[in-house]
Amino acid sequence: MLKKFIKRKTSYCLFIFISISFNFLTQKIFAQTEVEPWGNITGIRIDGQLMEFETSLRVINNDWSQIKATAQEHQQPKFIRDGNKQTITTKIDSFYFKENVIENIPQHEAKIIVGFTSKKSTDSTQLYFCIQLPAVYYKNGSVIITNQNKQNKYAVSSLNKNILATATTINCISLQRQLQITLDSSSSVIIKKQNDENVYLYIPLQTGGIQSEQTGEKTFTIKASGTVDKKLVTLKLNTKNKGSLFVGFGGNFRLQNPKLDPQVIDYCLNNMRVAYARIEMPWMLWQPVENSSPIDSAKAGKLNPHVKESMEMAQRLSKMNIPIILTAWFPPKWAVVGELHFRHKEGEEWGNPIDSTKAQEIYKSIADYIFYLKNNYGVDIKLFSFNESDLGINIRQTGEEHATLIKGLGAYFESHGLQTKMLLGDNSDATTYLFIYPAMKDTATHRYIGAISFHSWRGWDTETLQKWRDAATQMHLPLIVGEGSIDAAAWNYPQIFQEQIYALKEINLYVRLLNICQPLSILQWQLTADYSPLIGGGIFCNNDSLHPGQRFWNLKQLASVPKDLYAMPVTTDASFITCAAQGDDSRNVYAIHIVNNGATRSATLNGLPRTVKQLHIYTTNKNDAMKQGAIIHVVNGKAEFNIESDSYITLISF
Repeated sequence: MLKKFIKRKTSYCLFIFISISFNFLTQKIFAQTEVEPWGNITGIRIDGQLMEFETSLRVINNDWSQIKATAQEHQQPKFIRDGNKQTITTKIDSFYFKENVIENIPQHEAKIIVGFTSKKSTDSTQLYFCIQLPAVYYKNGSVIITNQNKQNKYAVSSLNKNILATATTINCISLQRQLQITLDSSSSVIIKKQNDENVYLYIPLQTGGIQSEQTGEKTFTIKASGTVDKKLVTLKLNTKNKGSLFVGFGGNFRLQNPKLDPQVIDYCLNNMRVAYARIEMPWMLWQPVENSSPIDSAKAGKLNPHVKESMEMAQRLSKMNIPIILTAWFPPKWAVVGELHFRHKEGEEWGNPIDSTKAQEIYKSIADYIFYLKNNYGVDIKLFSFNESDLGINIRQTGEEHATLIKGLGAYFESHGLQTKMLLGDNSDATTYLFIYPAMKDTATHRYIGAISFHSWRGWDTETLQKWRDAATQMHLPLIVGEGSIDAAAWNYPQIFQEQIYALKEINLYVRLLNICQPLSILQWQLTADYSPLIGGGIFCNNDSLHPGQRFWNLKQLASVPKDLYAMPVTTDASFITCAAQGDDSRNVYAIHIVNNGATRSATLNGLPRTVKQLHIYTTNKNDAMKQGAIIHVVNGKAEFNIESDSYITLISF
């Protein structure tokens, strides 16, 4: 994936630092209103349970044939937290928005102030603040519009046309959820029930035509209430159905910031068990000139500094007995077709295709790098890949070209005595699974493939993830999540890394990956300063002392399970609980991962072997860092324990 560090002016860095520092003094008090960094509020938590709804800013043409809304990766927003206030600035077309979300914890409400500035004049566009009510809760509810003590009540089930009303207060009522929206002044509101059965409330930010440089502002207060589910959760483990091996949690170590990377790498390697690693082959710097010998240049003392430090990174990991994936991002100019694409431009394809007329030269260049690593640094490379070649960052291939590379380069490795295998896929997302099918169908590729890989940025639905599990099963190969995390654009708004919403979503995805995909390892992007799980140390302009955040403790807790466990089925009767299990009957060792996306409650785990007598329990959330609880006693395969709200919980037998 394409990630760049952006230089920022000193004043901006100072502002970031002050905001971050204040945030860490206050985040245990605030963090009840969940706001995505692109500006959408997804709900308000009460006793840990999220009362779901979703807001968005929308730019709509007059006939409603075109709707542009704030959404992930649709704009380039900025996100800042300052105490109980979260601020998002963003742009849709020629309209610049600033949204402040101010939390009022005791009242379970949020005050939203939305301002806009137009950079063009238009009579054909309207600006709205939209609130989406999920049908799962409100399909049998009602919307009550109040204006000057007059009320009109609309049953959601009976809505068959748009309702235009005037309101100072909007109450959305259902058995399980209630939402009250209070406007700063009387305003029109449009109630729409769309094909997805959700109800949408559109509140205009402006009426009539819009002039260039026109500004406007609206203030809303949203108060949530509802039934907090605290029922007992039951989990059932099946230790008889052993799945794929999980060697442990891993990480990416692509070096991009010589000043800031070392401290994060040192901290992670010293404080977390890293079971698998992926590093960069700086191919463009290794052999920039086609008719040259990079090995001879290196022996003559002309090894590029970035190549040298990348090789030293590999050596450090190798000395820790960590298996290594070697991945190439940027190719040398001579090895591809066309001018090199370092940055994607709108309207053109990503990356460059490999020049197939130079296949043997390309194979030799890559193999020489692996030979040099082995002979001069003592490093054996387990697997090789081009990064996200399905998309073209920065080498672009079709599925058929990918299969050809596997056969050609794999055979070259084998014929020259290298044990390195090819990584099938290393896809940009789970959604592009069709890319690996040509190689799967071509049996001539199979002997050269050592594992299958995808990156977890997109494609989290169960059906899509299951396709990767099925591919690994069909090929009898391990599956690796080569880049793990949830938002490829998060480097644009790095304060989001400190928010509970990000930490909980990230670990929730990882537990789902363990359950559905049964990977050999999940490799965090990254265990360096890029997307850092640590805070401070000058990273993202925060000069506080380097320290772990909630994300780091989640990762450490996942990495702390005993090594070399096998996936085992575990189920739950609660929709807000995500769970996965691993174990080894021969060692009588088991680990159960639980993410509680709801309120604090009691839980029961059934299905443990009778040989298991006790469990350790560890909890990470916004207040607790891998906190170890009291020993849980297991009686006849059954364990009873409490799980805290909005937490990642791990049970480990001993």
